[in-house]
Amino acid sequence: MSTYKDAGVDIDAGNLAVELMKASIAKAMRPEVVGGIGGFAGLFDASLLKAMKRPLLATSTDGVGTKTEIARAMGKYDTIGEDLVAMVVDDLVVCGAEPLFMTDYIAVTKVIPEQIAEIVAGIARGCVKANTALIGGETAEHPGLLGESGNEFDIAGAATGVVEANMQLGSHLVQAGDLLIAMPSSGFHANGYSLIRHIMKSQKLSLGAYVSEFGKTAGEVFLTPTEIYTLDCLALIRSMSGVLRGFSHITGGGLAENTARVIPDNLCAIYDRSTWSLPIEMEYMANIGGVAQADMERTWNAGIGMVAIVAPDSSDLALASLAARGMRAWVAGIVEPSGDNESRRSYLVSEFKG
Repeated sequence: MSTYKDAGVDIDAGNLAVELMKASIAKAMRPEVVGGIGGFAGLFDASLLKAMKRPLLATSTDGVGTKTEIARAMGKYDTIGEDLVAMVVDDLVVCGAEPLFMTDYIAVTKVIPEQIAEIVAGIARGCVKANTALIGGETAEHPGLLGESGNEFDIAGAATGVVEANMQLGSHLVQAGDLLIAMPSSGFHANGYSLIRHIMKSQKLSLGAYVSEFGKTAGEVFLTPTEIYTLDCLALIRSMSGVLRGFSHITGGGLAENTARVIPDNLCAIYDRSTWSLPIEMEYMANIGGVAQADMERTWNAGIGMVAIVAPDSSDLALASLAARGMRAWVAGIVEPSGDNESRRSYLVSEFKG
């Protein structure tokens, strides 16, 4: 006689994982959430939209990529969920949308309840930081599909937000002379980990190795959670109506390519590298791996995780608003006419300061 458990799927372990994650999920709620987890769908009271003239729903989905392999190799699963939330909700806020709720999907070779609970605890913690409700999710056990070690996993998530149509931010608002307000990254975030792992392998750098330049182990640096900027950006939206043009979330593709996505035709964004220093962990990995500057800048965030684009006479207001929330920020560049027929261009000029 064969059973589902014989085939590698343990329903009882899955049920235990749900029980272990309930306390974390309970912290990631909003008043609009109807009911709890355990149903076939999460419910969210959308009556708040009645007060809006033309509400636009915004949606975003993403994953964490091969940063999950760092977590698996270190046996540390309590931070990777924050990365997932950051990658999803900070894409929503770029257009001015407030993230309302999120769902997650976790695929594993084998359900280890404590591991799943740690991952979900990180997701819930990230949702709390973004004031976003975690209203549902799925854990799928796929024996033999992800790998043979028994603890491989991948995570993904999706979120929904809302913005009033006349408050939508984006390239249609950006003008020549606007300033680029940079918010610092917390590290590599969740991009470029295939390059990091390639360098580690080629240079025989172990996750447990203490790196004096970091002041901690390589693994600790690589698992630093992605900064979540949602509430900082929403604070700017509330305090800078009419003078805030938009945001750029700096993810895969780096600073130049992501900024170019919110720059209109015939304009370009010019960053001055002398206004900030390249993070030591990126400088170190680029040096030991022999990574060319152009490749580094297209792969990692170069120390900036989010950029606000504001009217030229509003930079002080933006900096003060962010400082009031404890977010260090600075003027890192300017939007100028491109001067040719190429559109949506972005440059970095000068060198990083030492």
